[in-house]
Amino acid sequence: MEKKLLLLLFFTAFSTYAQTIVSTTPQNKKVILEEFTGVNCQYCPSGHAIANTIKNANPADVFLINIHVGLYSTPGAGQPDFRSPFGTAINNQAGVAGYPAATVNRTAFTGLSQNGTTGTAMNRNNWTNASNQTRNQSSYVNVATTASINVNTRLLTVFVEAYYTGNSPVSSNRLNVALLQNNTLGPQTSGGLGDNYPHQHRLVHMLTGQWGDTYTTTTAGTLVTRTYTYTIPAAYNSIPAELGNFEIVAFVAESQQKIISGNGTVPTYTGLIANDAKIKEVIEIAEQCVSSLQPKVEIQNNGQNNLTSLPITYDINGGTPQVFNWAGNLSSFAKTTVTLPSITYSLQANNNLNVSIPADDNATNNSGVVTFVKAPETTTSNLTIKITLDQYGSETSWTLKNSAGATVASSPAYADSAASGEYPQPDINITVPNECYTFTILDSYGDGIVGAYGIGSYSILSNGVVISGVEGGEFGASDARSFGVANPLNLNDFTRNLISISPNPSNGIITINTENTLNLTICDITGKVVFSKNNVTNNETINLSNLQTGVYLAKMVTDTGVEETKKIILN
Repeated sequence: MEKKLLLLLFFTAFSTYAQTIVSTTPQNKKVILEEFTGVNCQYCPSGHAIANTIKNANPADVFLINIHVGLYSTPGAGQPDFRSPFGTAINNQAGVAGYPAATVNRTAFTGLSQNGTTGTAMNRNNWTNASNQTRNQSSYVNVATTASINVNTRLLTVFVEAYYTGNSPVSSNRLNVALLQNNTLGPQTSGGLGDNYPHQHRLVHMLTGQWGDTYTTTTAGTLVTRTYTYTIPAAYNSIPAELGNFEIVAFVAESQQKIISGNGTVPTYTGLIANDAKIKEVIEIAEQCVSSLQPKVEIQNNGQNNLTSLPITYDINGGTPQVFNWAGNLSSFAKTTVTLPSITYSLQANNNLNVSIPADDNATNNSGVVTFVKAPETTTSNLTIKITLDQYGSETSWTLKNSAGATVASSPAYADSAASGEYPQPDINITVPNECYTFTILDSYGDGIVGAYGIGSYSILSNGVVISGVEGGEFGASDARSFGVANPLNLNDFTRNLISISPNPSNGIITINTENTLNLTICDITGKVVFSKNNVTNNETINLSNLQTGVYLAKMVTDTGVEETKKIILN
């Protein structure tokens, strides 16, 4: 339930009183750019980039509000609903004719209107021009704001001051306070990040109602102050309302249109305990077919004191715990994703990665776990990649990579077709060694290859039989499937007892065990040669301690012609 406390103080003789945060010196207008967007809008990421460029060039003078509204904001199956109750009315009064669109201070600029004549909405190529015009105009009112959140009660308190350096041309003005949420991960057509596109400046609530809080004292020398309180719910449309991701934008308008100026702030926090490190998330792990991986964990500082160091303990399936000592500097509610050193384990059908941090002032959030499964496996080495495209083939691409990240097969350049339908492509046949592989398919538009433009599909077959789980078509922006090849008749397997590397994983010092002298070449996952040596003999020690931690490929060719490639993990 929203609580509102309005303290309105009008001063005709300002010199008698002491204003606290707002400037009394005449200033130019600040830009309030309201962008109309949606998760299924192809060109909206381009709009986000333009708006961010304007903001980054003028961080103290430009404030962004992203409003998810219209057809492209309607969530599909499994998509989050980023819309707010306030967006439709703002969208309609702007005269939006296509997305993305934006208004700059809800003002009509000559020759820049999206619909050609009237309306304040503009296409993205006009936003910079309108913003520059606005920043060069004088303002008769200055705005300043502060905010705080009590983390225990989730009570947001916003304080706003508006000082008039000149007279408003209208008898009444409206004060608006927008609550925005940042860093919400979700889908975004053409965003290139699948379901991990970071949505910023997302409008979730207007503390002052649809069109603001009206007042009538708008003459030079007047100071208007108001305080609003609002209890932030646990979620908006089932999307978690994370207290560390909010910002405030306050602005003064002459009506429900024509914003004069505004300002923004990030809340401070009260009620925090001294030390509270949190395992926010153990990052999901895809299907695995190798017995080593580099886990990722997101940590967050929920305490008052900065978090500068943290030992992170982790194991898989209750095996030997590993400890990584993270160092950094996280302020209150700041978070970071930590990539932990590679850990080896015994791969099972179902596996648990367990992560923990030491007990602090709040022990309820100091552990986390994620479950992952063994990838499907085939015992034959002859693979066939089958692809059926929809009408827009140029949007689709794919790669097949091994466990070291090296590409073993990739898509040709596909072409569009004249009409919707199903368009089978030539099969791609390859023979691969025993390894773990990941097939990744991408759709640049973000709608996969199943829909109104045709029912496409993909699959990988082994000796004519589809590998279980490595097939699909309805995937949005991307899909990735892993599988293993374990052919007992693969010739590479006969050489594995002739050449070995130990220890592996290693701290950088390895020993080559070989029955025959060999030439050694080591590459990183991009294919760049980082070490080479000829005439390596049995039990010879190789020093790789100058290389960074990670995964490398060691290609070894013996003097008898035996060739083998092995993966090396450096911790």
